Amino acid sequence: MRCVIARFPFDLTKSGVLESMKGVKPEEVFGASVIVGRRTYPVKQVGQVVTRQDRRDFSAAEVLRAMTQLGFTCRGLPQAAAPKRVLTPFQQASAMLGAPAAV
Repeated sequence: MRCVIARFPFDLTKSGVLESMKGVKPEEVFGASVIVGRRTYPVKQVGQVVTRQDRRDFSAAEVLRAMTQLGFTCRGLPQAAAPKRVLTPFQQASAMLGAPAAV
């Protein structure tokens, strides 16, 4: 499959990516990740190994798009939890005393 990463065209195949990542130890994942074989790699690490470019030259979104099109399982950034309702000190004290919640 032909894809463009950091303004350079690459002809990537699933088997080629698997071969490139063989023997590469995964780094700790903090954000988006790609599952290659049985291992989970950070997206930027996969992009660096496959394209042989510096990680600063491409975005994670470019690599995620290419890996998804090749059929790899990709995980984006974890969804942020819904913000909790912030109570004023008066509302918090009332709730502690068992007063009905004000709407």
